[in-house]
Amino acid sequence: MIDGYGGSENKLNDKDLVRKCLDELPDRLEMKVLANPEVYFAKPNDKKDPGGWTGFVVIAESHISIHTFPKRGFLSADIYTCKNNMDKKVIINFMKDAFELQSVETNFVKRGISYPLENIYL
Repeated sequence: MIDGYGGSENKLNDKDLVRKCLDELPDRLEMKVLANPEVYFAKPNDKKDPGGWTGFVVIAESHISIHTFPKRGFLSADIYTCKNNMDKKVIINFMKDAFELQSVETNFVKRGISYPLENIYL
C-alpha cells in the first residue's frame, strides 16, 4: 500500500495518466493482466473528499488500484498480489515519478503465510 503526498495537481487529475500507470505497472512487475484497466471520476462529497480519479486493473495475481485526490496532492494505491519478492522500490519510484509525489508512506502486509502447498480437496 502506498500513500503519496505533495503530488502534482495536474498529474493527479489526469485520467489518461492514471490509466497509463495501470497499463504499465503490471508489465514492470511481470504480472499477467486479466482485464483492461478501468478508471472513473469520483465526485466530491460534502465531507473530506474533494473528488478525483479512481482506477483498477485485475491481474492474475490479484489487482492494482489507484485513487487520486488532486486538490489535496494525495494518492493512495494498493498493489495486492500473491507474487513473492516484489521489488517495492520499483513500485514506489514508479508512483513518485508518475505523479511527482514529494513523499510516500508505505505499508507492506504479508498474506497467506500458511497457504497450503498442495490442494486440500480432490
